[in-house]
Amino acid sequence: MNHDMNLLDKTGADKEAKMGTADECLDSSSYVAWKKLQLSKAKLKASSKTSALLAGFAMVAMVELQLNNWNDIPEKMIILFTVCTTLLVAVHMLALMISTCILPNIEAVSSMHCITFINESPHERLHWYIEVAWAFSTVLGLFLFLVEIAILCWLRFFEVSTTAAWSGTIILIPVLIIFLAFAVHFYRSLVSHKYEVTVSGIRELELLREQIESSHLESASALNNRVFIA
Repeated sequence: MNHDMNLLDKTGADKEAKMGTADECLDSSSYVAWKKLQLSKAKLKASSKTSALLAGFAMVAMVELQLNNWNDIPEKMIILFTVCTTLLVAVHMLALMISTCILPNIEAVSSMHCITFINESPHERLHWYIEVAWAFSTVLGLFLFLVEIAILCWLRFFEVSTTAAWSGTIILIPVLIIFLAFAVHFYRSLVSHKYEVTVSGIRELELLREQIESSHLESASALNNRVFIA
């Protein structure tokens, strides 16, 4: 019975400690830095998973592609397939390498659940590398993967039916347009959001400066009144 009570007390103490840590994180001025750390971590995880998956698909498509007669296929189409596949794998491998190198260092800091050690994380110093990995994996890599599908449609169905190849290409054209439109819209929305957050932060700093100046003036006036009375 005493053991169960001690276990309950320990569990309650752990919960209170975690809640206190969470409240401390929310009330701390380093909350923005902690949010950037978690965002960088999420971007690297998404980049590593997406890059590994799509690079594997591209390699399988290159190895398993078997055609009856390569001589009937235009050489330019084969060159285009080779270049696109090589770029696709290279872009995803670069993103995967960046994610694999940086992610463990960020996870080691974020697993501590303490803002005190946030300066030990390299996410601020390597910010541009994280953005490059995320852009290569989600934007450029996915765009090349869609182009790869269109080229594969021509390689597989060129000898059988050019209508089938054109059908696959026509279906992919609006998808590519929507993909590019969403990428541009998302980028503009993200830039606009960052601008609004920055403006809001500047306004908060100005209000804080005004409050500090007013408190200094009040203290100075109170001190002068005391000196005058004395």
